[in-house]
Amino acid sequence: MWMTGDAYEAYIGRWSRRVAERFVRQLGVPASRRWLDVGCGTGALTSAVLAAADPAEVVGVDPSEGFLTTARAAVTDPRASFETADARSLPFPDDRFDVVVTGLVLNFVPEPAKAAAEIARVTAPGGLAAAYLWDLAEGMQLIRHFWEAAAELDPATVAELDEGRRFTLCRPEPLGRLWTEAGLTAVSVGEIKVPTVFTGFDDYWTPFLGAQGPAPAYLATLPEARRTQIRELLRSRLPTNPDGSIPLTARAWVVRGTA
Repeated sequence: MWMTGDAYEAYIGRWSRRVAERFVRQLGVPASRRWLDVGCGTGALTSAVLAAADPAEVVGVDPSEGFLTTARAAVTDPRASFETADARSLPFPDDRFDVVVTGLVLNFVPEPAKAAAEIARVTAPGGLAAAYLWDLAEGMQLIRHFWEAAAELDPATVAELDEGRRFTLCRPEPLGRLWTEAGLTAVSVGEIKVPTVFTGFDDYWTPFLGAQGPAPAYLATLPEARRTQIRELLRSRLPTNPDGSIPLTARAWVVRGTA
């Protein structure tokens, strides 16, 4: 599902970078700290750490070699390095990092509790562990509009695939509980909201054809006639400005805690 960096960038990456920048600045971490980015993907969060937090180092880990190839090409700062790793089994000793972060990842990890425990394990005592996930049930409008249109045409299948239904972790209460049960303290949950303005309908629709992520992967399984139906239903419903632009917003839930 998550394999091709360029297709991901067109679909979600351009918006995840905006959230990553806000997230890092909100953390308020002093300079010269050691950071780990779990599930670094194409490097959006790693880049934000380098730009906004002046770290001593940032290590990014991800299981997708395709994403890591994109990240290595995009992030050339010598303080950054990238490794192949699973969030549930991080290849680092205890207390290795001052700050451990993960963005838009934990809902895709089969056993998020194991990932949270690993994050807590590699965070130094007194260090910060933080994560953010899209509000897929309500606040991630570009995806929410898609599933609502698809559900009208294919309700049985969409009921099983809709990310707002499947990913129950993408809500404040379970996200906070995940951190608390991992043994982190002073746990708090907040939100970040960013504008996601598309220049026109094609700018919105074309990234769904890249087969990256649950909604585009579902779309790729459909016959052309059904894809056309979904496209035209969306075209008729999306809010559109006089200049043709489509003004949407994206909300992410943020959790943070102390090791």
